[in-house]
Amino acid sequence: MDIITHEIMLEPEDNKRLNSLCGPYDDNIKQLESRLGIEINHRGNLFVITGNAICVKAAKRILQSLYKHTKSRNKIVDIEAEQIHLAIKESGALEIISEHPLTYIHNQEGKLVMIKTKRGVIKPRTPNQAQYIAHILDYDITFGIGPAGTGKTYLAVAAAVDALEKQQVRRIVLTRPAVEAGEKLGFLPGDLSQKVDPYLRPLYDALFEMLGFEKVEKLIDKSVIEIAPLAYMRGRTLNDAFIILDESQNTTIEQMKMFLTRIGFNSKAVITGDITQIDLPRNQKSGLRHAIEVLSKVDEISFNFFNSDDVVRHPVVARIVNAYQKWEEQQQNAVKSI
Repeated sequence: MDIITHEIMLEPEDNKRLNSLCGPYDDNIKQLESRLGIEINHRGNLFVITGNAICVKAAKRILQSLYKHTKSRNKIVDIEAEQIHLAIKESGALEIISEHPLTYIHNQEGKLVMIKTKRGVIKPRTPNQAQYIAHILDYDITFGIGPAGTGKTYLAVAAAVDALEKQQVRRIVLTRPAVEAGEKLGFLPGDLSQKVDPYLRPLYDALFEMLGFEKVEKLIDKSVIEIAPLAYMRGRTLNDAFIILDESQNTTIEQMKMFLTRIGFNSKAVITGDITQIDLPRNQKSGLRHAIEVLSKVDEISFNFFNSDDVVRHPVVARIVNAYQKWEEQQQNAVKSI
């Protein structure tokens, strides 16, 4: 997927014609962005288009053509949403995308699957990752389930940052269960915040990479970004928020139910986890496993499963995942044969 940036000047400059082209509150521009999976920034008559090369070139032709139609017989003519739709269809860009589904995967609204942050464009590297991002855009609740290194958490944080920067949500809430893996929290040094911070470190790292350390610190201070243990979610209702529950395999059934019922209006939730790395006591069933069984037939919820082919870390990680899966299958077969 070749991502390019292209600038065009619409001549002659005329504020009334530009307002007609862009539509009220830039609705026409937003429709172009959504349908073609691109980003359009404009100041005056200068338009900067970023996205897949085919879609950027199509957007350029559409803007130039529609700008000509904003004036007829010395009168300003409003550009309607239907004209935008027809112009996109006539451009042929969506047909080209549909002919290459693994290269130009898009969601139900026709939006190309890519996430643009201020630190650069984040693109899926596998079909499963592309489908995962598309489902995050389309569904209010999305599960990402699979082994380490498949990008479950990183892509979810990227989608959250993208939604915040586009003002689709007012805040980001990142949480995970503080389950001890060999050491008890009470024996760790420091206050409660210092005890649980190590469990939340992967979330911090992803945010720092996408937004930068200083901006993340400022957003945390303003409570625009909240990072907290899962226990702090009880009793709350989260509206206008992008919520990520990481390491959800270590939730109990009660905790998972509690989390899912926190989701309020205009909110999205992404739940990530690896059911092969559960640190709960042996007598407790994972809330993630239980959710897969109970919620799999709920149409409004998306379940996305990753495998070793989706691992984007060091190549040896994929081989480690495969080796452990093979060993677990042998153990299960041995138990069945007894």
